[in-house]
Amino acid sequence: MDFTVRNEFETDFVGQKIFESLPTRCTVALIGTLGAGKTRLVQAIAKAAGVDPITVSSPTYVLIHEYQGIVPIYHFDVYRLNSVNEFLQLGAEEYFERPGLSLIEWGDRVESVLPRDHFTIRIEILGENSRKFILEKPMGSTGKRGQFVC
Repeated sequence: MDFTVRNEFETDFVGQKIFESLPTRCTVALIGTLGAGKTRLVQAIAKAAGVDPITVSSPTYVLIHEYQGIVPIYHFDVYRLNSVNEFLQLGAEEYFERPGLSLIEWGDRVESVLPRDHFTIRIEILGENSRKFILEKPMGSTGKRGQFVC
């Protein structure tokens, strides 16, 4: 499934729909180039979960941020990691088992160790403010309120 957003308001709408559709314990790999909008999408999902989006920032140097909302959000950024082992040393697998959403920027770099049932969101830059989101769900998966739809 894919769709295009033209502005931040539409990104917030997509974030709301994604949040409503994901299971309460879920891992999502966010994939896109620098500046594609991975952190911005996390802000939109966090906002939908009741987290002030201003508190959501890229965890590039911290590597993991935890946000408490309706469900916990674990926000990873693996851009600066040198290996999958470094990711595992962060305790990532423990986060995957907790109730909450594990949102992983640059998730393609650690895809081999993500849960088999993880979701993927690919983000493509179409213009200065427009993005294309390509949503992929695991086979046979449904969200907490039904099918993963936007």
